[in-house]
Amino acid sequence: MSRFMNQKFAALEAYTPGEQPKDMQYIKLNTNESPFPPSKSVLDAVNSKEVAKLNLYPDPVCSTLKKKLSELYSVKPENVFVSNGSDDILNFSFMAFCNDADHPVKFPAISYGFYRVYAELYGVSYEAIPLAEDFSIRVEDYLGNNANVVIANPNAPTGLALSHAEIEQIVRANPDFVVVIDEAYVDFGAESCVDLIDRYDNLLVVRTYSKSRSMAGARLGFAFGNAELITDLEKIKFSTNPYNINRLTLRAGEAAIDEDAYYMENCKTIATIREWTQEKLRALGFTCTDSRANFIFAKHERVGGKALYLALKERGILVRHFDSPAICDYNRITVGTKEQMETLVKTISSIITKE
Repeated sequence: MSRFMNQKFAALEAYTPGEQPKDMQYIKLNTNESPFPPSKSVLDAVNSKEVAKLNLYPDPVCSTLKKKLSELYSVKPENVFVSNGSDDILNFSFMAFCNDADHPVKFPAISYGFYRVYAELYGVSYEAIPLAEDFSIRVEDYLGNNANVVIANPNAPTGLALSHAEIEQIVRANPDFVVVIDEAYVDFGAESCVDLIDRYDNLLVVRTYSKSRSMAGARLGFAFGNAELITDLEKIKFSTNPYNINRLTLRAGEAAIDEDAYYMENCKTIATIREWTQEKLRALGFTCTDSRANFIFAKHERVGGKALYLALKERGILVRHFDSPAICDYNRITVGTKEQMETLVKTISSIITKE
């Protein structure tokens, strides 16, 4: 840290993204990317004609993309916000709706690490609420909190999901505070609560193209909410970086909506592979949560989480391990292709036999 660094950030612990090593070719099951490529229309959209326009700024309002998203999800364009990945939207949400005086924030203690980072970055009081013993989120912990609420549904890294009714209960119980539901993984088997935005003006639903639409490298996210909430987010965006979605990503995002059926079919395939893999892992002595995401959260009865992670990495397979004591026995395993998961199961079986 330089001597010029603002001292209020001196103790900030930054978010640690999944490793991206270049030392060898890995089967990459550590960052929850889709194993499937973008649709043909997306590849066609990012063509030489569009590249030739890179001397021109993109549409800062993202009007075409907003219209397509509003039609797909049966909402109005004024209920849609678009930004540079869902992380960007979460960042703007903490800026717009949280403060240390009277709008603190609550979120699960085991969840997406950026929630804690954003709270500390902006000096917002927060409470990280422990999960139940089975890693589930206890709805009663988020009722009438006098605080904003941020929940990933399904949660990460556990993969467990709350029902539509449970989410509505939380939103209804906090009418004077914003409830942010991070639905990054919802397309793999959980219930979306987008339909609730017309009933509750305090609900913001955040989505991403990174997981179910095979565009993690494009950085594109979107959110749904009451028009006034969306206006708040637009104000923050236009006060920081109005052109934060590049021209090629915008075109790719628009084209992906036109082939939504392709992506939703891929999500079903991933869910099927997830269930197959969990069955095989359980037969090898693993405990797995009931994941509704595109990853598996599992621990073995005899081999520690870090030991398994290191053994897999040595053999060319990357999974995600967390050092937090509450979950250090577990690994989060992204669901890849059937062939990749067959290789994973075979490799794990050999590791366990050796151990």
